Amino acid sequence: MDLKRSAGVLLHISSLPSKYGIGTLGKAAYDFMDWLEQSNLHLWQILPLVPTNYGDSPYQSVSSTALNYYFIDLDILNQKGLLEKDEYTSIFWESMPQRVDYACLFKNRVPILKKAFARFNQHDPHFEKFVAEEKFDDFAIFMTLKEMHHYQAWYLWEEKYRHYSESLEKEIRNFHATEYLFWVWTQYEFLQEWEKLHAYAKQKGIQIMGDMPLYVAYDSVEVWKYPELFILKENHELKLIAGCPPDAFSADGQLWGNPIYDWEAMKKNNYAWWQIRMHRLLELFDILRLDHFRGFDRYYVIPANEKTAKNGWWQEGPKFDFFKDKLQDPIVVEDLGYIDEGVRTLKKQTNFPGMKVLSFAFDGFPDNEHKPSNYEENCIVYTGTHDNMPLYQYFTELTLEQFHNVASEIENECCKFNIAIKEPTPYHLVERVVELAFASKAKVCIIPMQDLLFKGKEARMNFPSTVSNLNWSYRMAKEELSSSLSSRLQEYCRKYQRTIDPKVK
Repeated sequence: MDLKRSAGVLLHISSLPSKYGIGTLGKAAYDFMDWLEQSNLHLWQILPLVPTNYGDSPYQSVSSTALNYYFIDLDILNQKGLLEKDEYTSIFWESMPQRVDYACLFKNRVPILKKAFARFNQHDPHFEKFVAEEKFDDFAIFMTLKEMHHYQAWYLWEEKYRHYSESLEKEIRNFHATEYLFWVWTQYEFLQEWEKLHAYAKQKGIQIMGDMPLYVAYDSVEVWKYPELFILKENHELKLIAGCPPDAFSADGQLWGNPIYDWEAMKKNNYAWWQIRMHRLLELFDILRLDHFRGFDRYYVIPANEKTAKNGWWQEGPKFDFFKDKLQDPIVVEDLGYIDEGVRTLKKQTNFPGMKVLSFAFDGFPDNEHKPSNYEENCIVYTGTHDNMPLYQYFTELTLEQFHNVASEIENECCKFNIAIKEPTPYHLVERVVELAFASKAKVCIIPMQDLLFKGKEARMNFPSTVSNLNWSYRMAKEELSSSLSSRLQEYCRKYQRTIDPKVK
């Protein structure tokens, strides 16, 4: 992939301003695109677009390829004559300012969408063609069954529904047609809105980078319908789960709970399930980020009955064999965490751009690969990821000694790039670190919106290894897309030659 020297922002759709509980594909997304163009920023990175499930994480979904119906814009449905304005403006959508209230969404969004679907012409030839293509059939069947079981996990369903069969699928289509078609329609409507938004981005010369989690959730249509893709017990119970081993940050390691792929079985048909999954995502996005790239080389597994990750082990992944026919695809890889020679070799073989994170750069070691002065060009630099605390929080939570040490390191890096040094306050350090990202050799720099806005702990996107209403729920306010911030970013792009317009073909 020929990355242009450019800059962009990391902000999920859910975090866009909205009066109706969560960011959508409506006006706020177009306004954000206008602001990006005005700021000379040409890349918008988002998190996975899949529907969220338990814990509200876009990395734990009921389907690896379905699209989040929460992002369907209610005002667009109103413009199409499918909703009356007072049907959704009268609903209480949020309990906390600038936070998505997923409990409210869960309670209210589907009933509102069902009202719109009830007015939709199901005999529209475009929709009939979409249904006939069965592209989202697995998702629609699974969600119909989930709804029948009050959204419980599939392994808690009635016995007759717990195991997939063609006859069961036929039964759902025939006897639950309205519910089944509703879930198909959510995907149809999402794609209609997405394609218009994506076309608008291309007009603006803005590329959209999507995200693909490595693993799928146990409570997913993939495990229910295609158990042969995973290493499971005979009754499809979990046998092994994904996680990471104990380290300096966690004495017990981490249990993620995702089922483990049967890579040997997948290799026999040239990873057919993966080919379909990645093809569909590459149709949606201009660039695709692969999460947890190291798992394609080796991955850590733990017996499902373990309470910690201490008794796990590493297993060999598919390695280069998986990527041999994907070398021309516009792929970026998340090569963070425990990186060994195997991962480095795989990265060299594929030549995919990796990630550098400035939050990891200032540890006192001059050879730290996250330090801007150590970069090669073929990478993307971030101030932080969705899992990191915002920079402002990071600086305010350091001890006095740590703060002085980190400030000194940042000053040394700034000197190497002729960046003016200011008084070492948390605010100015955030400012300097953002500028270091723009100044670096990295082909692309992407800044989380929270760091551009000098936000602290209150705006953190995710607290890893926790489940709470503070995860995945950050939202920005409309007035924060200011012209003064835009002017500052324009100047960085001009000064550090990130103004080249990477027009999307």
